[in-house]
Amino acid sequence: FDKNVFILGEEVAEYDGAYKVTQGLLEKFGPNRVLDTPISEHGFTGLAIGAAMNGLKPICEFMTFNFSLQSIDQIVNSAAKSLYMSGGEINVPIVFRGPNGAASRVAAQHSQCFLSWFSNIPGLLVVAPSNARDAKGLLKSSIRNPNPVIFLEHELLYKEKTKVPQEDDFLIPLGKANLITQGDDVTIIGFSMSVKRIIDALPDVNKLDIKPDIIDLRTIKPLDEELIYQSVKKTNRVVIVEDGFGNTSFGSHLSHLIQLNCFDYLDSEIVKISGKDVPMPYAENLEALALPTREEIILAVKKVTYKN
Repeated sequence: FDKNVFILGEEVAEYDGAYKVTQGLLEKFGPNRVLDTPISEHGFTGLAIGAAMNGLKPICEFMTFNFSLQSIDQIVNSAAKSLYMSGGEINVPIVFRGPNGAASRVAAQHSQCFLSWFSNIPGLLVVAPSNARDAKGLLKSSIRNPNPVIFLEHELLYKEKTKVPQEDDFLIPLGKANLITQGDDVTIIGFSMSVKRIIDALPDVNKLDIKPDIIDLRTIKPLDEELIYQSVKKTNRVVIVEDGFGNTSFGSHLSHLIQLNCFDYLDSEIVKISGKDVPMPYAENLEALALPTREEIILAVKKVTYKN
């Protein structure tokens, strides 16, 4: 084990983590490497970045990434920019991790997707796994990466079960997407929770006699452009699904990249399904409508394949 790696955050030690992600770590690694912090994101994020600058490898947990707003200056101006502004002399090997996006009826201030926010910042890598197996392999790669990494989990995916390799050297390289299913009719692209939404809609898509390529991006920065373009040049049609707000979103940028590099191969407009442009409602029925739905995914697939 790398003794320079440690984790800190609110309730990560004595309470085993708010979502039990760090369960058992205090007993295994001790209080010097598993640290409970005060409720002060700005403070413990700055402490973690300073530790990274001095040769340690912190994992900084936010109980929810909504709380990362309290430390946005530390992340953007200290972690992301120090390597460049120091002429390569100050490295910040740190992982910021925690649940991102809308959970279940936690209302507007606890339901934002920060993927587009952080992918906009030079110097930050952005990772968004959709299952436990990928989360393990990607997290290990993120910890070993010398750059600051934003590792966006999803609270509702914590309960999903996936077979996870036990070997210590299991790694998934950053920048490699996963082609979940293969088909010739349409490329459907998602990440994190939106992958589950796509998979849930797949039986209805197949009933239309449509066989899709489904791509789980896994990492947003770096982005596996090669796999995306290869798929689009085969299927000639694209649907992008994202939970975050659609205005100036990552999905919008991805649409730009696809039309820039695959314009002559497209037989239909690119359709992007995003969260609605409203603060997240508390009411369960309204929350469901504010996020991408199965019906929207099916309609988008029908639109690009002219099945209307």
